[in-house]
Amino acid sequence: MSPTLILRSILAALASILLSSGSVQAQIPRQSAKVCIGQPEILPLEALQVLARGGKQSFMVEVANNPTEREYGLMCRRALAPDRGMLFVFERSEPQAFWMRNTLIALDIIYLDAKGRVVSISRNARPLDETPLPSGGASQFVLEIAAGRALQIGLQVGDQVRHRAIRRG
Repeated sequence: MSPTLILRSILAALASILLSSGSVQAQIPRQSAKVCIGQPEILPLEALQVLARGGKQSFMVEVANNPTEREYGLMCRRALAPDRGMLFVFERSEPQAFWMRNTLIALDIIYLDAKGRVVSISRNARPLDETPLPSGGASQFVLEIAAGRALQIGLQVGDQVRHRAIRRG
């Protein structure tokens, strides 16, 4: 392998570590909850199904599939209906870590592998908490829903999520 390819590999690995550790996220300034300004709703909403041990549950989700949409996510939103959520779509499966900077509502953060299987669930993530919530494994998709919904529908590690962006396995 040439020195240039080795250097590129090292830089790519370092960038991946920084992205998954949340270091790059620090670019988003903290905002006061009173004047918090986020991005508008990402339309159109899309259908998503969760196949949990408690049965099938349908959601309508916003799809965050570019860096800006993923960066801002549900920041500054004041409410999230029980049948709504946001699906974050990443280019590849790798460890992820989310936080709650400028997020005013409590969320369940569900990490999914490349085939839509639940890798881990961060339940009841606290509003405005900047503690990284790691996926605990490779994750290509992340689903955010209202806090407590994962427990209500019986969602557990290994359960399946279906959406057009997730290839079935």
